[in-house]
Amino acid sequence: MRVNVTFPSGGLRLAGHLYIPDDEYLPNDEAGRRPAIVVGHPGSGVKEQAAGLYARRLAEHGFLTLAFDAAFQGESEGEPRGLEDPGHRVEDHKAAVSFLTTRADVDPDRIGLLGICASGGYALTAAATDHRVKAVGTVSAVDIARQFRLGADGTQDPAVIQGMLAAAGAARTAEARGQGVQTFTLFPDTEEEARRGGPHVYEGWEYYCTPRAQHPRSARALTWTSVDRIAAFDTSGSLDLLAPRPLQMIVGREAVTSWMSVEAFQRASGPKDLLWIDGATHTDLYDKDAYVTPAIARLTDFFRTHLTRTR
Repeated sequence: MRVNVTFPSGGLRLAGHLYIPDDEYLPNDEAGRRPAIVVGHPGSGVKEQAAGLYARRLAEHGFLTLAFDAAFQGESEGEPRGLEDPGHRVEDHKAAVSFLTTRADVDPDRIGLLGICASGGYALTAAATDHRVKAVGTVSAVDIARQFRLGADGTQDPAVIQGMLAAAGAARTAEARGQGVQTFTLFPDTEEEARRGGPHVYEGWEYYCTPRAQHPRSARALTWTSVDRIAAFDTSGSLDLLAPRPLQMIVGREAVTSWMSVEAFQRASGPKDLLWIDGATHTDLYDKDAYVTPAIARLTDFFRTHLTRTR
């Protein structure tokens, strides 16, 4: 069963979908409470896309799950629209945990986080300093600062981010002078342009801009004021605080972004596992059943193991 919910995060009201499993699956504890998982969406995504798919499928295995739209995006509150603020995104994940702790059908001592793409980095950062999170999973994890600064494949010319920071500063000046919110587009207009941008650009365009997964509330542009916020974010800086809580990372063998998952995995010092999905690219793990199914199987085992009943 899917239920529409809202909850506060940093003074804004976030919109979420709560997936409540049937009783035939993973048993409740003696008080009728369940283990629960917060599922964060990819950058520019919404709860109706990859996050909702993973939330629904994990609910089919007995977990109560929550997929939500980040502040400033989707159905959630926040102006300007299309702002990507890593600090607020981390707070959104913690606020989702707080919301789950208020529910009578959730065991507050059995809550996990699952982050997909950019939310992989956000979930790691949120969990590192929030001991209410007992286990963390990621799928196609991206440290959004590294992606902006180094490119999806890690080889981007440093001049690119410097140019973007200059544009972000100019946008702030323009907005201060009353010229309105300044934005930049995330995806090319046509398939031809997307293919010229390389495999990762085409993958994103094909997922977000075609009938495969396009959604009217998915962000097609970000504000320029997102850029300097993103550039200063650092997922790896707090990873040492995650231990001894366990980490499960899942990444496609063909994903150009896989190096970011590998870096985070190497920095994490607690119990951890990295599952490679052969043949999968970054976005293949968003929705293609051949790759999502083994990812769900591993995540189910992981969360069942680590979101055990408290004694």
